[in-house]
Amino acid sequence: MTGTPATSASQREAGGDSTPHGPGDLSHGLKQRHLSMIALGGVIGAGLFVGSGAGIAAAGPGIVLAYALSGLLVMLVMRMLGEMAAANPASGTFSVHAERAIGPWAGFTVGWMFWVELCVGIAVEAIGAANIMVSWFPSTPSWMWVLLFMALFCGTNLAAVGNFGEFEFWFATLKVGAIVVFLLLGVAAVLGLLPGTASPGADNLTGHGGFLPHGTDGLVVGLLASVFAFGGLETVTIAAAESEHPVTGVAKAVRTAMWRIALFYVGSMLVVVTVIPWNDTSILDHGPYVAVLNHLDIPAAGQIMNVIVLVALLSAMNANIYGASRMAYSLVQRGEGPRFLAKTYGGVPRLTVVASSAFGFFAVLLSYWWPNSVFKWLLYMTGAAVLVVWGFIAVTQLLMRRRLERETPEKLVVRMWLYPGLTWAGLAGIVGVLSLMLREEDTRIQLWSTAGLTIGLAVVGYVRQRAAARR
Repeated sequence: MTGTPATSASQREAGGDSTPHGPGDLSHGLKQRHLSMIALGGVIGAGLFVGSGAGIAAAGPGIVLAYALSGLLVMLVMRMLGEMAAANPASGTFSVHAERAIGPWAGFTVGWMFWVELCVGIAVEAIGAANIMVSWFPSTPSWMWVLLFMALFCGTNLAAVGNFGEFEFWFATLKVGAIVVFLLLGVAAVLGLLPGTASPGADNLTGHGGFLPHGTDGLVVGLLASVFAFGGLETVTIAAAESEHPVTGVAKAVRTAMWRIALFYVGSMLVVVTVIPWNDTSILDHGPYVAVLNHLDIPAAGQIMNVIVLVALLSAMNANIYGASRMAYSLVQRGEGPRFLAKTYGGVPRLTVVASSAFGFFAVLLSYWWPNSVFKWLLYMTGAAVLVVWGFIAVTQLLMRRRLERETPEKLVVRMWLYPGLTWAGLAGIVGVLSLMLREEDTRIQLWSTAGLTIGLAVVGYVRQRAAARR
C-alpha cells in the first residue's frame, strides 16, 4: 500500500481499466449506470418523503422558496466538490482535498466527523426501517429487523463494490420512479385533468394566511428543515473513485445536479402546497405525499408511501455503510487511524466496513439503552455536521482552485461557476444557516454540540500533525 486512494484513482483514469491493481488498491467495479443512479437517488431520502411535513407546517407555501434557497446552496457545494473530485478522484474525497489544501489536521477533522455522521445515520435509518416493519408485523420485535438489515447491508458491502452499486441502482430507480409518478399525478390534478378532481388554481398558494402565513420566522424554520434534507449528496464523489471512469463519471453527475434538485425537491413541494392547503392536518399526521395521494383518492396511498419510505431508508443505510467504510479506509491509509484497518480483500476494505457497521449497530443499542441521554447527545453532536463538512469543502475549494490553475490546469474538467465569487457566496450561505440555528433552542443545542465535536477532533488532529512534524 504505497499510494493514497486519490493517487490510484487518478492513475486509473489516466491509464484505463487495463492498469494492474496492487494489493492495497480499491477495486473500480462501479459502472456508469451505477454512478448515475447513485447521483440521482442520493438526494432523495426519507427526509423528503416524511420530514418535509414539518417544514410545510412552519413555512406554509413559502416552503417552495425555502427549498429553492437551500437548493441553490446545495448546488454550489456540489459544484465545488465536483470540481475537486473530477481533478483528483479519491475515496476520501473532501477529506483528502482538505488535507492537501489546509493541512493534515483539517483532513483528520472533516474525515472523522463525516464518518461519525454517517454511522449515526446508519443507526437512525435502521431504527426507522424497523419501525415500518413492526407496523406491518406487530408481533415481531424491532431489534430483529435492525439486526437483519444491518447484517444484509454489511454483507452486501463486504462483497464486491458492484453489489453496493447494484442495490443502489434499483433503490434509486424505485425512488425516482415514485417521485416522477407523484409529480405527474400532481400536475394533472393542478390542471384539472384527473377525473373527479377540480383544479385548485392558486387558491392554496395565496389563501389560508397567504404565501408566508408565519412571516420570515416560519421561512427560517422551513429553510433549516430543508437544508438537512439534502444530506447524502457527497456519496457520489466517494463512489466515483471506484467507478470505471472516475473523472467523466463525477463530472456528468455534478452537471445534472441542478435539474435534479429543481425537479424533485422544489417541484414536489410546489405540487403539495398547490394541491392541498398547507395547514391540512394530514400533512403532519401522515406526511405530505400521503396527504396529497389520499386527497386524490389514490387507493392504498399510505401503504404505497410506506414502501417508498422503507426503500429510501434502506438505500440511505446501504449508502452510509459504503461511504463510512471508504472514508475510514482513506483516513487509516493516510495514517489518520489504526493502520490495521487499511487492508483490502479483493479490492474491498472489509475491516472498515465491519468497523463502520459495528459503530452503527452500537448506536442502535444506545437508542435502546439510553434513548434520552447518550443517544440523544450523539444525535445532537451530528446535528450540524453536514454544514461543517460543507464549510470545509468551500474553504478547501478556494485554496485548491488556485493551486490547480497554477500547477495542473488541464485537470479542471469541472469548474466552479464565477470563481471565487460564488464560492464566497456559498461559504456565506453556510455561515448564515449556522447562525440561524441559534434562533431555536433545539437547533441551538445541536449547533453547540457539533461545535464541541469539531473542536475536539481539530485539537486531536493538530496534536497528531505536530507530533508527525517532530518525527
